This record gives sequence, C-alpha cells and structure tokens, in this order.
Amino acid sequence: MSLVAQFSVEYIQCLRPDGERSESPSALIENLDQLRDLFQRMLYLRAFDTKAIALQRTGKLGTYASALGHEAAHVGIGSALKPEDCFAPMYREYGAQFYRGVKPRHVLMYWGGDERGNNFSGVQHDFSWCVPISTQCLHAAGAAMAFKYRDEPRVALAVCGDGGTSKADFYGALNIAGAQQLPLVLVIVNNQYAISVPRAQQTGAQTLAQKGLASGLHSVQADGNDLLAVREVLDYAIARARAGEGASVVELITYRLGDHTTADDARRYRSDEEVKHAWTLEPMLRLRRYLETRGAWSEAAELEWLAFCNRDIDAEVNAYLETPPPEVSDMFDFQYADLPHDLRAQRSAFLQR
Repeated sequence: MSLVAQFSVEYIQCLRPDGERSESPSALIENLDQLRDLFQRMLYLRAFDTKAIALQRTGKLGTYASALGHEAAHVGIGSALKPEDCFAPMYREYGAQFYRGVKPRHVLMYWGGDERGNNFSGVQHDFSWCVPISTQCLHAAGAAMAFKYRDEPRVALAVCGDGGTSKADFYGALNIAGAQQLPLVLVIVNNQYAISVPRAQQTGAQTLAQKGLASGLHSVQADGNDLLAVREVLDYAIARARAGEGASVVELITYRLGDHTTADDARRYRSDEEVKHAWTLEPMLRLRRYLETRGAWSEAAELEWLAFCNRDIDAEVNAYLETPPPEVSDMFDFQYADLPHDLRAQRSAFLQR
C-alpha cells in the first residue's frame, strides 16, 4: 500500500489570553499605533452592540443579531481587505462593515425592518446582509470568478458560521473556487454554535478548515479571539488570492458570548460555567492587556474613547429614529421590473384610499 496524499491544518495564535506573545510570528505585533486603532474599533463595535440590544429590548428595533465576542474576527476582516475588494457578509459582521464605511444608522434601519438599510453607505460593490445560511459564499464565488475573468487584482471574501459549513452552498463555493483557482477567501467564524446546535453535533470533521482541503484550497485555523492571528492568516490568504495563487478557507475559533439573536435564549442550551470560561478568552481582554503593558493604552484613554463612542452612536441612533418611514407603495414599486397586472390593480386601489 502506498500513500497517495497527506494533509495538515496549521493553527495560528499570536497573542495568548493573558496578553503575552505566543510562538507564532505577527507582522503587526510591534505596530502599536495600528493596534491601538484596531482596538478602538473593537471597543466601538461593542458599544454599538450594547446600544442596539437596548433598542431592541425597548421596542425600538426588531430582532437583532449580536456581535458580542466576535470583535477581533470582524474588525480583522474589515481591516485586511482593500476598498476595491468585495465583501459578502452574513448578518452580524458590523465591525467589518463599519471599517468599510457602513454607517451604524443603516445597520439599525435594516434590523428595524426598513430595507433601505441595505442601501448602505461605504463600498458600493459589497453585498448586502444575507440571512439565508451560506448562500453568500456562492455570491462571493461569483464575484471572484468575475474578477478572474476580467483579470482584475481583486479578492472576494465571504463569512459564514460553523453551522454554515454543513450547507451545500458552502461546498459548492469550495468546489468552484478550487476548480477555477478563484481569488476567493471563505472565512468560517466558528463561534461553537449553529443557533442551539453545538459544534460537536454538526460534523465529524476534526476541524472545519479541513473541509477546504478536499477542493484543493489553502486551509488554516486561527485563534479568532486574537486580532493579530486573525490578521496574520487573512493577510496571507488575501495576498495569495490577489496574486492568482487560488482560494483559501480560514477558520477562526471564537465564541458567541451572547444569544444567537435577541429572539434566542442561549441559557436553554449551554451552561453558565461554559460561558463564564469563554469570557476569560474574549478578544478585548488580551489586546487591552498587550497594549497596556507597552504603554499604548490606559484606563483614562479607554474612558475618553468610550465617551466619544457613545456620543457618536447616540447621533446615529437619532438619525435612525428620525428617518421617515418608507412609503407603503414601495412594496409594489421595488418588487418587479414590470409590475404584474394584479399587483398594479392592488397598487391603484391602495393609492385611492
């Protein structure tokens, strides 16, 4: 018997949970100015998340998907992409979208039930939020195919969760990306739960990253609570995609510290002890410690920054709350290029009321 092929999946961690360096190298580890900026963006995201949940609890927002615990993964994604690249999110990557120019008011509009939120500011060739699981992976693969066909040095990046890797859409994106050597990066934000289904019950695969190996993709796993590790693996995957070296699967190991959405109660399917332990590994803690021990951050600086965040977020909330509701006729005007005759009659009847 001979060995036909053999594979391995690397795991990257640059900062340990205690804020000290790990063994993996990092191109950003000495760039304290950039790390401080990225940490501030993570703090802004957490402040926004807290405000959005409060709005939902007081009836001023619809169902909302929290990003609590995902700050390093999402800000890392946003900061790794170039403006000309294409981002295909699912429904909670606000940190990446804020980095790419999306205003918080548009996130709030979307979760407030106003589809005009999908006409967001920032990079206009990014895809809108995608609630159907993993269909955004195929959208990004299509964009990557267009970039290759046009010979454009651009990259498409899509995000899905651990549960999303069990969908045919994810596997279809893997297959076409490998067969066509597409400039595509598929990021799995593995937060350990597909709503209430734990990672161990979703798949027998030892890692989720290895699912890319079957399609010939570069596949790697990283500590998703470590911003430096997130950037290290994404910078490499994006650079090789831009250089025509093919697609990658990047699995970021993190934990969903809050409920799946505000319509969920995670206490029903996971223990307090599990969540308490996850808080000791969360992304803000380790980066704050690293910056503080190098004199690049302080409690006073954090209080000052959070005061700015709260003022800015309050202004965005007011802009959202003061936005006039859409016209009811919009449901007719923006559904079809040519409105069917029965709906034309309904539209006319409504406007005559």
